[in-house]
Parts: sequence; structure tokens; C-alpha cells
Amino acid sequence: MRTQPTLAAEIWFNDHNLCILLSAGKEVLAPLSKFPRLQKATDKQGQNWRLIGKGRGIHWAEIDEDISVVALLK
Repeated sequence: MRTQPTLAAEIWFNDHNLCILLSAGKEVLAPLSKFPRLQKATDKQGQNWRLIGKGRGIHWAEIDEDISVVALLK
């Protein structure tokens, strides 16, 4: 049986984490310290993201950052 891919549905930030809501309803937190570009980005830059690959990744064009959702879960 084929498993469904893990997809991001929404993202937001708290003081120290990138927060991701997965399409299955689970929330994942990743420390911003793992992503120096995001950590240094302004609030406006951090909020200017888009899902890529139907939610398999997240892209910030202005700061040239791409994050794979699957890689975060490993």
C-alpha cells in the first residue's frame, strides 16, 4: 500500500520556532536556530512564504530559503 506524502498546510512562527501544520492535522516545531536565514529575516520577509510541491516544501524567495517538510520530520 502506498503511503500519503507528508504535506504542509500552514506555517507560522513563535519566538523561537518555525511551526508547521501538516495536512493530517499534526503540528511540527523546528527551532529557528537551524535556519539562520529565517532567524535573521524581518517579520515581513518571514511571512512572505509559499508552499512548493503541493506542500512538500516551503519557499521564501526574498531570503532564498527552501525547507523540505519530509527532511524536517527525519
